[in-house]
Order: sequence, then structure tokens, then C-alpha cells
Amino acid sequence: MVIVTLNIDGKEVKAKEGMTILEAAKQAGIEIPTLCYDEKLEPYGACRICSVEIEKRGKTQIVASCCYPVEDGLKVKTTSDKIIKIRKIILELLLPLSPTGPILSLAQKYGVEKSRFPSQRTDCILCGLCTRYCAEVKGEKAVTFIGRGADKKIALVPEKAGVCATCRECYNLCPSGKIIDETAV
Repeated sequence: MVIVTLNIDGKEVKAKEGMTILEAAKQAGIEIPTLCYDEKLEPYGACRICSVEIEKRGKTQIVASCCYPVEDGLKVKTTSDKIIKIRKIILELLLPLSPTGPILSLAQKYGVEKSRFPSQRTDCILCGLCTRYCAEVKGEKAVTFIGRGADKKIALVPEKAGVCATCRECYNLCPSGKIIDETAV
């Protein structure tokens, strides 16, 4: 097992090669917010709320910490001005879709009171936690995305409705409660 040393927010952190920045930070007690991350699932990087600023060979770059692997000598900033600005914009985009739960909590934490981006409330931020859990953990694919771009949304596969009625394991993953509302009908 190869151990790499990186610097996160000025703190020297040792991590196993193959870990992500998010996993290394979490192990070191450094908090990075997430919405589409779950340790049981493959990294996805959809919400980008876990974005961090990395410095490598003198160049900086913004990456999704849930997907980016640790590297020896990597410098990571989890709360730079640039990162805070990115998180605020992401929260402004998500808040009209689902002004509840962890999204509302993060918005309050980052001082986002309202959005300048008008949008209809859908109670779904397209994080993919439910679809990925159903496919990766349950092996069912009873919940899926349909549509593309602005028309993309979550849907239950009618032929698999019985699976959702008895499983319900993705309910607690959904940061907006959309899946519970969809299956309550």
C-alpha cells in the first residue's frame, strides 16, 4: 500500500494512494460539503458542491473532491474565496429547485438567502443518488433519469414499481425528498 502526503488547508495529510481528496479530508477531520456523494457509491461529481482548489506544479485548478484522487505533494484549499463563490452560485441554482433539507442548510451556511436564477420547484436536484444506489447497490435500475438537458428528470420504471414498494432504501439518501413524494402516490 502506497501512502501519499498532501496538504489540505495548511494541514499535512497522509492518505492511501487511490483515495479521493474528499476521503482524505474526511479522514483528517476536514469538512467538505457534499450533496451527491455517498460512500457506498462510485464517485459521481454531479453537484460540484464539493469543489476544491488544488495546486499542482505551480498551477491551480478547481476539481470535484469526491472524484479527484490524492497525489503526493498536492496542495488543496477547501475554502478559498474562489471556492466559496462557486458554492454560493451552485446553491443559488439549487435553492429554487428544492428549498429544503441539506440544500437549505448549506444555503444558510454560505449566506445564500435567495436565488437570482428563477426556476420552478421540482424537489429534485438531479444528484443521481437514488438512481446510482438502485443500480449499484441493489442491482435493480427501478429509478432512472429520463429526458435530457433542462428536461432531464427522475422517473420510476413502471415494470419495477414493486421493487420500490418493498425496498425504499434510497429514501434516506435523497437530499430533497423527491423520491418519497413520487412513491407516495
